[in-house]
Amino acid sequence: MGKKSSIQTIVAIGIGAAVFMILGRFGSIPTGIPNTNIETSYAYLALMSVVYGPVAGLLIGLIGHGLKDLVFYGMPWFSWVIASGIVGLVIGLSSKKLNIEGGFGKKQIIIFNITQIIANAIAWFVVAPGLDIIIYAEPANKVFIQGIVGGVSNMITVAVLGTLILSTYSKVKMKSGSLRIEE
Repeated sequence: MGKKSSIQTIVAIGIGAAVFMILGRFGSIPTGIPNTNIETSYAYLALMSVVYGPVAGLLIGLIGHGLKDLVFYGMPWFSWVIASGIVGLVIGLSSKKLNIEGGFGKKQIIIFNITQIIANAIAWFVVAPGLDIIIYAEPANKVFIQGIVGGVSNMITVAVLGTLILSTYSKVKMKSGSLRIEE
């Protein structure tokens, strides 16, 4: 993967946060558990985290989720905003190892999915419920059920959609990068 310029990364963070916010509002399916949806935005967050790295992933998750909550619910729910940032950060840490611009084969798919499962488990089974209890004094049984449902649905969504998006992205990148100007 080529090193992205800081200007490209800043633009990617802005656009990524906006797309995350829009997908979080219009690309989600209710689960039946209050305030817990199946979210396509995490597949997109995974793509941006792999392409632009851990700092961009962290900021897209934080800003995108914070904006979504602010615009559509009136205030950010900080425990889940922080959890989204952690998902982006942890997935982004795998970006160098994945090197998807060289292809997205079985090895990269396995590394990506192990990483995203770990990221979602940390964020939704530990961080979000723990911070819900600490910050908002929410009942433990409620927030752990929400975290488990949200985390498992994000793992599945990212495994399916995220893998497809990254596979497609790597094929497009390989084709667009295969032409060279001859001197």
